[in-house]
Order: sequence, then C-alpha cells, then structure tokens
Amino acid sequence: MRNQFVNLLRGWAEHDRRVTLIVGDLGYGVVDEFASTLPAQFINAGIAEQSMMTMAAGMASESFRPFVYSIANFPTFRAAEQIRNDIAHHRLPVTVVAVGGGLVYGSLGYSHHAIQDYALIRAMPEMTIYAPGDPHEMDAVFAEIQRKAVPAYLRIGSPATPAVHTGPVAVEAGALLHVAGPVDTDRAIITTGAVLALAREWLDLPAYEGYGLYSMPVWGAAFRGRALDALAPFSRIVTVEDHLLDGGFGSWILESLSAEDRAVSVRIKALDPVVAEAVGKEDHLRLVGGLVP
Repeated sequence: MRNQFVNLLRGWAEHDRRVTLIVGDLGYGVVDEFASTLPAQFINAGIAEQSMMTMAAGMASESFRPFVYSIANFPTFRAAEQIRNDIAHHRLPVTVVAVGGGLVYGSLGYSHHAIQDYALIRAMPEMTIYAPGDPHEMDAVFAEIQRKAVPAYLRIGSPATPAVHTGPVAVEAGALLHVAGPVDTDRAIITTGAVLALAREWLDLPAYEGYGLYSMPVWGAAFRGRALDALAPFSRIVTVEDHLLDGGFGSWILESLSAEDRAVSVRIKALDPVVAEAVGKEDHLRLVGGLVP
C-alpha cells in the first residue's frame, strides 16, 4: 500500500501547494516520481527523524500539510518527544507515515519490528491512528486525513496487502466496518491494520462459526466513547493485531469497555514478546509470535 499512498498524496499535492512530503533518506523507487514531478513539495531531511518532526510542526503552523514518511519505528520512537510536544500538544495537522507496520521488515531484525508503535502513539490523546487493512480502507482513511486537519499517525503494512472488502468503504473514528460473516450476531472478530486478510482466513474456521468480521481503521485515545457505542451489540469479541498485547489495540478495546459495567468476553490475539528475538519473513514471525487462531 506504500505506492497507493504516494499516488494518493501526489494527486492531492498537484492541486494543493501546501501538501509536502518529508522523507528520512529512504523510500527511493517509491517516492521518486513525487520528488521529480513536485520538487518544491518534497524534502529529503536525511537521517534526522527528530529534526523532521520539528520541521513538519513548523510548516504546519504556517498552514502547510506535511507528511513525514519513514520505516515505522524510526519516525515514532526516535522522534517521540517531538511528536508529543511539537505536533500533538499543539494539535498541528502533521501526518506521521509509518511504513512497514508490524513485522513487514522482520528480516532486518528487532530494530525494524514495529510492534510497540500503537502503545506509544495511542498514549497521546491528540493523535488519531489510521490503520488501513486493505486498499479500500487506504482510500477511505486518506480521504479522512485530507478532510480533517489533525495530528495523525498513518500505519501502512505490506506492499502486497490484498483487498478484503469487495468495494469502496467509508470510515469514521471509533466506528466498525463490517467485512464478512453474519451481522445479526453477538460475536465479533475485530481487527485494525494489515491483519485484516489474516482474520478473514480465520473467519472460515469452525472455532469462529457464527462470528462476524469487522475492522476499525480509525481509532485513538479520544474515541473510546464512540467505540463503546460500536461494541454495544457484542457479548463475545476477539481482537486481532500485529502488535504486542501490552498497550495495543485489544487493550484499547478493553479500556473502552471498562467505562461501562457490561458482561463482555474479550480475547486478544496479539504478538508474544518472544518474537523480538526472531528474524524472518512476516508470515513466519507471526507464527513465532503466536498470532494464530
């Protein structure tokens, strides 16, 4: 979905000079066309993620719409203070674009395992998390980012992420998208991000008979109340994510439900920390990390 994102961004930037792409000396082959066709709206800031964030914050304060693009761990943990203080605290419309969310770059080792990023970003109440699960959701979340000038975190999975939805969708923060399975049921598999295709496979297993599959591509600390409304029909929930259990999406679902005294069974399917010691392709590392039905 990296190419899809860059193409969407270029289409917007061609009609809006405020839109700027800032990269950390990577992405060649993906961002080359943007850089060559819109050189005045492209900045290679070098391997300087903290400076990239502060630069983007300054530009956003002057009415620009900056997108800061890097491999998932680098624009988050390296620049956490700048995201927190310069962007989120001032509610500036900077979009942090994290490519390779989860275990996409697992062959490069733990430095490239983006399995704690939700925990960091969702602790900032001003940040909206956009985690599209397929190309249709990418189109929808990009339209939301265009429409809402807020601090945003866009988490992109594998370049080969398949389409799961059968057509265009509309997204809303804290709302669920029905993907497959029955809608008149009190049981749900709920995903966010690039594990949507994996969860779609699980839905066909006997253990998940009678479950509906839903995704939540837009969420964050500010939207727990909305999520509580969306979760109201369900008494059994299974969450699926390519992130450690601690501080992840399933934990956020539990925190949302804690606002009400309601009997809901929640099972969290997430990664075990043992995956941090492993190196390999994404599918292999998901198995090592226990992301199984």
